Amino acid sequence: MVPIDSLLAFLAISVAITVAPGPDNLMVLGQSLARGRSAGFGIAVGCALGCFTHTLWATLGVSAVLLASPNAFFALKLAGALYLVWLGVQALKSGGIAAARRGESLALPWRRYVARGFVANAVNPKVALFFLAFLPQFARPEHGAAWAQMPILGAAFAMQTIVVFGGIAFAAGGIGRLLGRRPTLGPWLDRLAGAIFLGLAANLLFGGRRG
Repeated sequence: MVPIDSLLAFLAISVAITVAPGPDNLMVLGQSLARGRSAGFGIAVGCALGCFTHTLWATLGVSAVLLASPNAFFALKLAGALYLVWLGVQALKSGGIAAARRGESLALPWRRYVARGFVANAVNPKVALFFLAFLPQFARPEHGAAWAQMPILGAAFAMQTIVVFGGIAFAAGGIGRLLGRRPTLGPWLDRLAGAIFLGLAANLLFGGRRG
């Protein structure tokens, strides 16, 4: 069991990390502006579910293997970057809010947005290494095995992620709705979302060194 003082400290730091500009909250922001609150919240839930994947990897030591293998690390980075490029191209090709005003259908099942957020988060090796470094710091040996405490910490991180990203989706979705009422601005929301995806792909592939 994770002691309450460690859990509170963990949550405080987790919220600060989640609020800071990063790939996941930029993705939530872009999709909320272009597709509305529901889409942004779906991305938020998907990213939170992706956190469970990284928690499992860190608990089992898979992230340590990833860190030790440059080839595996690069392969996962490449897969994640290609997926983000695909999402970016789809966004740039979409009519978005402008298409909605022309009566075209752009409704996607909510689970599709959840899946997008999950895959984008789960295939990001930088997030995997972050969890490997972050979670064990709050697992107290005197309160049991680390492998038993880390899933609790991972679940806490996922829950606060939904709250923080949900707030971003709510605010950005409202702004997107206001902007979408102007036909000339509508297409630019899709271009913004596409540019965010492509920028995240470039950052994942070329930004910073491993680990």
